[in-house]
Amino acid sequence: MKIGTALACALMVASAGAFGEAPPDYLFVNRSSETLMDEATAKALFGEIVTAKLAKLYPTSKWGFAAQVEGGITPSNTCVVVARVMLLPRNQPTVTKLLLFKPGKMATAFDALPNATSAQCKDLAKKKLREANQAMGAALVPG
Repeated sequence: MKIGTALACALMVASAGAFGEAPPDYLFVNRSSETLMDEATAKALFGEIVTAKLAKLYPTSKWGFAAQVEGGITPSNTCVVVARVMLLPRNQPTVTKLLLFKPGKMATAFDALPNATSAQCKDLAKKKLREANQAMGAALVPG
C-alpha cells in the first residue's frame, strides 16, 4: 500500500514538472530598427525556437541571443529587409547581462518586396526574422 502511494506521488510530481516547466530564460537582445520590428514581436518570435533541449545543449548561464532586423523602403518603393539571429556567449566567469560579440552561430535571412507599403514591409520583416530563427533552431538542435 505504501509503495503504491509513493509511486503515485512520484508520478504526480514528475508529470507536474513536465507540464508546468517554464521555458528557459535566455538573455535576449533586440537591435532591430523600430520601424520594422518592435521589442515584443522580436521576443515572441524568438520564443518560438526556445526549448528545453536547446537549453541543455546551450545553457542559459553561458549563452544568449541577439536579433537584428534592418532595412526599409527605398525611393522606388521597394522594401528591403535583412534579419539576423546570433548565438552569443555571455560574459564569463561572472555571469552578467552582457553578451560578447563572438558569435557561436549566426543565421541570416533577407528579401526585397517591390511596391510595398510600410505595413507590408513590417510583415516581411516578421517573416524574415521567423525564417532566421528557424534556421538558427535547426542548426543548434539537430533532428
